[in-house]
Amino acid sequence: MKTALSSPLDMIDIATGAIHLWLADPDAVDAKLQATYLSLLSAEERDQQRRFHFEPDRRRYLVTRALVRTVLSRYAPVAPCDWSFAKNKYGCPRIDDTHGAATHIRFNLSHTHSLIVLAVGKGNALGVDVENVSIRDISIDLADQFFAPDEVEALRRTETNRQKDRFFEYWTFKESYIKARGMGLSLPLDQFSFELLQAGAVSFRVAPELEDRASRWRFCQLRPSSDYIVALCVESVGEQVTPVSLIRTMPLVWYKQQQLSLSRISMRPDSVPNFKSSERGLQLDGRGGNLTGFAATPAGWM
Repeated sequence: MKTALSSPLDMIDIATGAIHLWLADPDAVDAKLQATYLSLLSAEERDQQRRFHFEPDRRRYLVTRALVRTVLSRYAPVAPCDWSFAKNKYGCPRIDDTHGAATHIRFNLSHTHSLIVLAVGKGNALGVDVENVSIRDISIDLADQFFAPDEVEALRRTETNRQKDRFFEYWTFKESYIKARGMGLSLPLDQFSFELLQAGAVSFRVAPELEDRASRWRFCQLRPSSDYIVALCVESVGEQVTPVSLIRTMPLVWYKQQQLSLSRISMRPDSVPNFKSSERGLQLDGRGGNLTGFAATPAGWM
């Protein structure tokens, strides 16, 4: 059931290495609530919001900023309107150093038509990307510009009626990685690649020029509905399993944890994944195995 929020400061605990994915629909927010959200924004954010020409874009930006501020206030004793943010030299946002111990909270944002996704973790780097595959038209030729050669070849071998979906599987994984690195498009997209294997597995390779290790990262993908693909990249913490929780919310009004099934999950380069697929999506096999450890957290933890 939905949990009504009596205060923007109701606290939620998150374990080191765990990830909480918060989903919000900007189109569901009425004018009265938008006015409340606006009061939480900084002067700079309000100025930015006014610069958007179209109302849907203004609303999406407003709900995105309110989501960040209210959700972060569930993990640290800071009022939503008091958060300050900084950016690295690539423009990647983070919590400002003036917040002291709260800077151990990591977050990353992505949005598409009618859906905003906020990933929150503690300590380890993370990146998230979401795409609405039902409304976006793409040319497969874009892969020649942005994908690694082996990805392009695999995409062109895919059945024509599956190519669009497969394109966005690659694209969201690649976006999640460059966002987790905090370097954006300064990373050449053709110098790292994903292999989308059978039965919901994905493997990752990175060129030496990027000065990174493929084993440093874990990836998973989920479908909140048939219209959306969400990809998550998380810095691994040794052999520790990474619990992932999915929470839908209308900021300041309600939140509800939802059942989570992962449609793809990463594996070690030398391993065979030990999991099975079901009608609800990829489910981890209870016998264990050589997965790069993600686990869907059962509903009801809140």
